[in-house]
Amino acid sequence: MSLLVEAFEELPRLQPGDDPDLFRASLDAAVGTFRRAIRERYTEGTLGRILQSHLDPTHRRAAAFALGMLGTMLSNPVLATALHDDDDEVRRTAGEAIWEVWFRDDRDDGRELKVAIGLPDVSERLAACDELITRRPHYAEAYNQRAVQHFVRGEYARAVADCEAVLRLNPHHFGAASGMGQCYVRMHKPRAAVRAFTHALELNPNLTHLHDVLAALRDTLGGE
Repeated sequence: MSLLVEAFEELPRLQPGDDPDLFRASLDAAVGTFRRAIRERYTEGTLGRILQSHLDPTHRRAAAFALGMLGTMLSNPVLATALHDDDDEVRRTAGEAIWEVWFRDDRDDGRELKVAIGLPDVSERLAACDELITRRPHYAEAYNQRAVQHFVRGEYARAVADCEAVLRLNPHHFGAASGMGQCYVRMHKPRAAVRAFTHALELNPNLTHLHDVLAALRDTLGGE
């Protein structure tokens, strides 16, 4: 058994009856140990190759999990491909990991952006995202989170513009494609919504709830 899999399988799993707070504390400690062990023995490129091509799904799950903690945007295409893996758990883990990579964007573990979107008022959140984008104009996730704030305020055209910016910077961003679809629904543009949701599913086929959304939209379009 490789160190990667051994360390991954030592991570605690929540069991029925476990105290959630105690479990979270033990998990945080175990994840710290996992992170240090993997960083010492594996490069990002090696983890990416394991995720891409290892025959054993447990190795691919472990590699996806590790990339969620250690990966940079260099791993974005690899994780995006893993969203189409034939193993459910690999797909789920890759889906969680890719959001971590998007927030981190090679800089500060996403701390600035997480602080910005944690502010109590939507106007404050928008201003903080504006400021972050001004300083880091290639930070795709900052545009995506600003799109969310525009959406909350009902500013759907502005949200769509930000989603378009996200997809120019990060073509794998299924969240932006799906968010664009939600905006088009509220803008009463069902054909545009269908295109956006279809694109989101092409990027991430695990967004299974979108099948029902698309079916409903196509019904409104007479089955187009």
